[in-house]
Amino acid sequence: MATEQILIIGASSTIAQAIVAETLISKPEADIIVISRNIDIYDNTQSNALIKISIADYQPETIQQTITNLHKTTDLPTTQIYICNGLLHSEIITPEKRIEDFCSEAFLSIIEANTLTPILWLKALIPVLTTKNDCTLVVFSARVGSTEDNRLGGWYSYRASKSALNMMVKNLAVELSRRSKNTKVILFHPGTTDSPLSKPFQKNVPEGKLFKAKYVAQQLGKIIEEQPFDQKASFLDWQGKTIAW
Repeated sequence: MATEQILIIGASSTIAQAIVAETLISKPEADIIVISRNIDIYDNTQSNALIKISIADYQPETIQQTITNLHKTTDLPTTQIYICNGLLHSEIITPEKRIEDFCSEAFLSIIEANTLTPILWLKALIPVLTTKNDCTLVVFSARVGSTEDNRLGGWYSYRASKSALNMMVKNLAVELSRRSKNTKVILFHPGTTDSPLSKPFQKNVPEGKLFKAKYVAQQLGKIIEEQPFDQKASFLDWQGKTIAW
């Protein structure tokens, strides 16, 4: 019988799938709840511990109702939450190389996926994050969201969306430090992972710096185990090293 539950949101991404696979092995006592608009990707994953929730969209009402329904079906303590939503490019969106490439419609799409959607999930999850149970919250960010680390320029929309995400999650961590002493907040940069997100840009990745999703998931697992519940937000890369805000 499960004694805890782990929540993975935006669970169709390559890294999210690797986290699910690793967690099913490392946390046999946990129910793994995956939420995605493309939940069919787990049809071949055979495990009684895997609970699949399909979501039609990421509108505020849908997100809130999804979490409300989840609360009605389980009372297990949530020990880990992963928010993996994100967008870098699509069939019509590419990262800007120069300011002339900036497009307001693309910017709004990137902001919605990378900043607004994660924050809406966090808003809905406040009842979980303010319990007396220890819970580690991992929100996927990116090094390019660091204003101090920006030396190359470009990628205006993606950089801005991750910077905004970092600020809002750091803000939440400050609030949680007053409302809950049991939550650890991590903004995580996975490095360049072999996935559809990075595929168009892999030719520029230095040798040895293109990671398999399984490796990233394993590294993240180690990082979570090492982090103290210090009422602070940590901005960390796959090595566990701190990234400048």
